[in-house]
Amino acid sequence: MNKLSEKVKEIINQIHPISENSFIQIENILKFETYKKGDTVIQKNRNNNKEYFVLNGVCKSYLINSEGDEVIISFFLEKSILSPHSIRTSNNISYLYFQASTDLEIATMNASSFENLMITNSEIRGFANAVLQNELILKIEKEIGLASLSAKERLMKFRERYKILENIIPHTEIASYLGITNISLSRLRRDLIK
Repeated sequence: MNKLSEKVKEIINQIHPISENSFIQIENILKFETYKKGDTVIQKNRNNNKEYFVLNGVCKSYLINSEGDEVIISFFLEKSILSPHSIRTSNNISYLYFQASTDLEIATMNASSFENLMITNSEIRGFANAVLQNELILKIEKEIGLASLSAKERLMKFRERYKILENIIPHTEIASYLGITNISLSRLRRDLIK
């Protein structure tokens, strides 16, 4: 097993441990890709039939609002999984853009092939269900935070969840994710230092 496959196995086992035999079935459909910072990984309104593991780097999902500004939906750090195919696409057409926020190494697998594995293998199905559940929990937590927390509280939650991200990506992206202006983020960061 190569080092990249080992990373995929580690990601899976952190979420929902599976047997070696089940992992081999997944490993057989894995492919590996690299992207440079700023490269588009998934294009909105384009065909996409893949599942993704982030092995190294940071990826973001976003939309463009009516004013032409990026609205950051999520960040995906090293050793994580991009939003599952079943909730980020409709008829294999992506709802969102995904872009490399840093240089990025990912593992991919064909979503249809993975779905076939889920049908025939209960361990893989359990893993897929855990990924889906985790994604939905994160989305709900973000929605509740945007609706009920102050900007300062949202920044503190962001720092808890994404410990090192503030030092890696542009602060404009963090402000967009938090639903505040970049000027407001600068003020909050100054206030939290005091």
